[in-house]
Amino acid sequence: MLWIKALHIIFVISWFAGLFYLPRLFVNHAMISDSATSERFKLMERKLYRFMTPLGVLALLFGIWLWLGYGFTGAWLEIKLVLVGVLVAYHLYCGHLVNVFAENRNRLSHVFYRWFNEVPVLILFIVVFLVVLKP
Repeated sequence: MLWIKALHIIFVISWFAGLFYLPRLFVNHAMISDSATSERFKLMERKLYRFMTPLGVLALLFGIWLWLGYGFTGAWLEIKLVLVGVLVAYHLYCGHLVNVFAENRNRLSHVFYRWFNEVPVLILFIVVFLVVLKP
């Protein structure tokens, strides 16, 4: 089970790297106006989203494996699972935003994306404290 735990942690870290970086690309993309730079951002966003999606799936699968193997219970786990659900929804919304930018339909400002970029940071803090402290 320690191998499963290590793989879960590795894939969570990798997935979060994408969850942190993709919205940052949105911030910068929302601030530019020339088409050549916009096309470069579209390519980067699409490639990153396609790469980070399997990482998120693997993080979830190894997390489920841990849950089934150890049989964790408690309110801390229920809260964590809700937050994981929020992260999955966040990830899927990022995919929607990749399409919005790809179709030149973005109407949101870079300020919105700066705040949007902080959501996974807050969730990460809460989840880490929940897992470590198990209140």
